[in-house]
Amino acid sequence: MRYLAGRLGTLLAVVAVVGLLPRLTRTDPALTILHARYADRPPTPETLDAIRAGTGLDGGPLSVLGGWLGGLLRGDLGTSWVSGQPVAPDVTSALGVSLTLMGASLAVAVLLAGALVAGTLRRGARRRITAARAGAVAAVLAALPEFLLAAVLAAVVAVRLGWLPALGWGTPEQIVLPALAMGVPAGALLGRLLDDALPAAFAEPWARAATAGGLPGRRVAGHALRRTLPGLLPQLGLVVVGLTGGAVAVETLYAVPGLGGTALAAALAQDLPVLQACVLFLLLLGVAAGLTTRLAARALLGPALRDGALPAPVAPPLPARRPLVAGAVVLALLFAAVTAAGLLRDPDRVDAALRLAGPSAAHPFGTDSLGRDVLARLGHGAARTVLTAVAVCAVTLLLGLVLGALRAGPLTETANALPAILAGLIVAGIVGPGPWGAAAAVTAVAWAPLAAHTSALYAQERAAPHLAAARALGAGRWHLARRHLLPAVLPPVLRHAVLRVPAVALALASLGFLGLGTPAPAPEWGRMLSENMPYAERAPWSVLAPAAALAALGALAVLTTAALRGRAARDRKAAP
Repeated sequence: MRYLAGRLGTLLAVVAVVGLLPRLTRTDPALTILHARYADRPPTPETLDAIRAGTGLDGGPLSVLGGWLGGLLRGDLGTSWVSGQPVAPDVTSALGVSLTLMGASLAVAVLLAGALVAGTLRRGARRRITAARAGAVAAVLAALPEFLLAAVLAAVVAVRLGWLPALGWGTPEQIVLPALAMGVPAGALLGRLLDDALPAAFAEPWARAATAGGLPGRRVAGHALRRTLPGLLPQLGLVVVGLTGGAVAVETLYAVPGLGGTALAAALAQDLPVLQACVLFLLLLGVAAGLTTRLAARALLGPALRDGALPAPVAPPLPARRPLVAGAVVLALLFAAVTAAGLLRDPDRVDAALRLAGPSAAHPFGTDSLGRDVLARLGHGAARTVLTAVAVCAVTLLLGLVLGALRAGPLTETANALPAILAGLIVAGIVGPGPWGAAAAVTAVAWAPLAAHTSALYAQERAAPHLAAARALGAGRWHLARRHLLPAVLPPVLRHAVLRVPAVALALASLGFLGLGTPAPAPEWGRMLSENMPYAERAPWSVLAPAAALAALGALAVLTTAALRGRAARDRKAAP
């Protein structure tokens, strides 16, 4: 009951904030409704007053919110301000579509995650994990923009090959491409996190005893999965909610009438009844997913979590292979060389005669839709994109560690359920559009996965026997946090934060494309993707260059992290 009460209070608070969106954004909803319903009618005071009276806006925002909550208690989600139709049928239908697409995408994600960790499971069951793995393939797949992957699949599989339909919804064939576009990045992220945690499970005493006792390898691998999954189940719950409400670009590209697109359209049109219903369903789904993963984690861990008999997951010191270190160095040098070459060029020079020109000696990466040099915009956008994304990830890491240690579950699930676009609209309304507002909006929701990861690891670490022994010896709270909890929790959460740098860069860019972030014509990788997507088939270089930069950023992050871990492992082994 306490769990549900906390989430219900947070849910109502968020719905109230959404209800105040017109006041926060300082716009007149009556004017927005007039433009949506009657595009040719002039906005006279009499017309606006009539709209306010018909929608209940004449009573003020608190009256509107109270009326909506009163109708909610009667099972009435209200009437759309734009269409004049009841909200419930359309939003419920959109929820069903999104849940179906989420189920298919989740199946793709689970299969891909299983394929990515299959090698580690096989080697771990045979006691053959001898070197650190970077997971560069998973990092590259996780860094792929969903809308870019969706566009490539539609252009190649649907248009060129004709294997599957490119648009529409209603048949099993129309689910495949959107599910792949959404499931591949999610599965790569889950697979990378699971692959990072498995060596610690295989290094525990029970695994060594099981192998020595002749237990079959598949059973050892199954027990290692059971030991590792509780720390990652919260991430799975967050992925479920994200796949349901955060797939706006994919839904738009494939003409899927889902909940994410419905919420974005309602937010842009200031159609508060529809927007509040969409947010309510997303938050309820977040509560259900959080409760399910919480119960599943307890079932997997069993009494050990309650009795304080859970062994602490300690990653073994695995040295890094030389090719891994060399790959990190080569990729870093290549990244720096491309950035330096781009900085020497003018990113804003427009040459209409060279629109969408292919790669040449004068323009090694070609030109974009306005005739601007892609290499120049890539280089100048590197500092803006990478530094901002790294700064946001640093802040979200700190927030995730603090709020995860405080077990702020209701706040975590609520923040994850809110699409970044909606958070961007609210923050932009409060502080105004611009780069700082976009960074604040992404930060407001991007800390949730890190907090969920921290909370899961923190709960397991607190159940370790050595912590009970430290308490018995008189260790205080700060000593336990500094010497036991933080050293165990920080490394995996830090690697998780590094893996999310490209995703944060994309979220910042998507807000900029909607006019809520860095304004045009500032060079930014995500803006380059969005601006040139309509020309991807005619000029693929204009899209592949920023996409490759994001993928290289993700690969460089994990390669560098793995190389540093391997060097630290060699230093520990060499120490007397």
